[in-house]
Amino acid sequence: MPRKIILDVDTGSDDAVAIMTAILAQDIELLAVCTVAGNLDIDKTTENTLRVVEALDPSVPVYRGCAVPLVKNLVPTRIAPSFRVAAVVDGKEVHIHEDEVPLPKATIKEQRLPAPAYYVETLREAKEPLTLVAVGPLTNLGAAFAIDPGIAKNIEEIVVMGGGDRITNATANAEFNIWADPEAANWVLKCGAKTTWIPLDATHAAYLTMDDCASFRALHTLAGNFAADLIEHRIIVHDAAQPLEVKNSAAVHDALAVCYLIDPKVIINLKEVHLEIGIGDYGEGRTFVDPRYYPDTLNARFAFSGDSRRFAGLLTKIFAKGPKA
Repeated sequence: MPRKIILDVDTGSDDAVAIMTAILAQDIELLAVCTVAGNLDIDKTTENTLRVVEALDPSVPVYRGCAVPLVKNLVPTRIAPSFRVAAVVDGKEVHIHEDEVPLPKATIKEQRLPAPAYYVETLREAKEPLTLVAVGPLTNLGAAFAIDPGIAKNIEEIVVMGGGDRITNATANAEFNIWADPEAANWVLKCGAKTTWIPLDATHAAYLTMDDCASFRALHTLAGNFAADLIEHRIIVHDAAQPLEVKNSAAVHDALAVCYLIDPKVIINLKEVHLEIGIGDYGEGRTFVDPRYYPDTLNARFAFSGDSRRFAGLLTKIFAKGPKA
C-alpha cells in the first residue's frame, strides 16, 4: 500500500524536485502540498508549488500556509543569518532559489483553507495515521500543534528536512529551516509523534552530479528534464558559493527526505538521539544532538549521512515515469 503523505514546502528548487518525486513515486500517495514562507516569500513559494503540481498532477490540492514565523520576527534582537544566498557566475548574480521556477504560470488555484487549518481538520478526521514531510520552515506544523496538540495521535511519522550536526548554513550553528522558525521546530520535536530529521550532514553526503543530470535528461521525460535543469543550476551555485567535498555536485536536500520514505537505505547512520532546538542567542536554530553515551531520553531519529549513488538511482527510476518531454 502506498504511504499517504502531506508535503510541506517552500518552493524553491530542491522543493520542486521533492514535489515531483512525491507525485511520481508509486510508493507514495500524495494527499496535499502545503506552502510556507522560507526560501522565498509565501506568494512566490505558493505560485512555484502550483506550477510544479500543475505540470505533473493538477488534481493534488495545494494549501497556502504561513507568511511569517510564529514569533521570531517580533523579536528584533534575534541572531541574523550569514549564509551566502547568491554567487557571481560570469559576471551575473545567480541564486540557489530563483524567484520563479521555469514552468508556465499556474492556472490552478490554492485551496480555500489555510495550511494550518487543513492540518488540524485532516488529522482530526483521519481514519488511519498519516505521514507529514516538512522540507521548509516548520511554521505550519507549529501553528497546527498550537491549535490542537491532540492531532499528533493521528501522525505515523514526521520527516523533517532540517538541522545539522557538523554542517550548517544559515549561521555558524544553524541550518536555515530550523533557524527560520526555531519555536515551530520545537513544537514539532515535542509534539509526541515520531520524528525523523534529515539534516545537512545527510543531504551533503547524498550529493548529485552533472553525470546524474545527464542520466535524468536521457529519460526524455518532463520530470527528468526539469530536475536536470534545476540541479545543474544548483551545482553552478554550490561550486561558486558553497562547494561540497565532491566538485561539480550539489545537495538536493528536500528530495532526499521524500526518498527516505521510498527507500530508507538512502539514509546512512540513522540514530536514535536526544535532540534539542536552540532558541535565541548564539545557539539560535541549532539542532543540539546530545553526544553523551547515556542521554536522559531518546526523543528523535537523526540521520548522519546519506548514500549518494542510491539516491541518484532512485530518482532516475522515479523520473522515468510521468509525461514525456
